[in-house]
This record gives sequence, C-alpha cells and structure tokens, in this order.
Amino acid sequence: MAVGEEGETERVRRPSSRKTAGKSNTGRAEKRTSGTKRAPRRTSAPQAMRYAAEQLQELLGRAPESVSALKPTEDGWQADVEVLELERVPGTTSVMASYRVLLDKGGELVSYERTRRYTRGQIDRG
Repeated sequence: MAVGEEGETERVRRPSSRKTAGKSNTGRAEKRTSGTKRAPRRTSAPQAMRYAAEQLQELLGRAPESVSALKPTEDGWQADVEVLELERVPGTTSVMASYRVLLDKGGELVSYERTRRYTRGQIDRG
C-alpha cells in the first residue's frame, strides 16, 4: 500500500520495559547490564565533592559554601560540607554549620548530620 491509502496501520512507539544505560536525576551515568550484577565503580574525589554538595543542597534547601574535608571510606566517601545557616550583618557574625555527609561508592548520599555550628568569624583553636 502507498502512504496515505486506506487500511494503512500507524506505528505506535511504546516505552520499552527493557533496562538500558541512562542518566539518573542527578546527572550521573548509570550502567545497567543484563543479568549480571557488578559492584559500583568508586566515584572520583572531585566527583564525590560535587555530589556531596549537590545532594546536601537538595535536602537542606541551602547552597553549601565549601567542602572542607573529604576522605575515602571502605563503603564510599565521607565529606564535611560548610553551609550558611543564618545570614547576619556584619557577615562575620553569620551562623555557619558543618555537615558530615556519607556517600556510597557510586556517589549517592547515604546519610548526613550536622556536626557543628559556629559564627563565620570564629577561628578554630587547637
């Protein structure tokens, strides 16, 4: 039959139920394999810093100021992220907080906790 003639059937494209490689909502590539399960590849240190800050911002609704510490753990990464909690004038009196963020090997946030609150102008004494 020629295009446009009666009796022609339309092709409807339906979403595939088959899993393929794609991107998660955080923009990270996900690898999917058929039938085999692999351990996730360890995220690099720069990626872990970005993921920790991005995911904490999503949860808290506040933009992190910096990542002050990052170290690999057996299960992924541990990061300390500094966040402005309360802006004041002058800026040295603004209230800051340190959050400890745990990421799995793939860079997904597993847990976080606030470990410290302090004024921006405060200096640590050791």
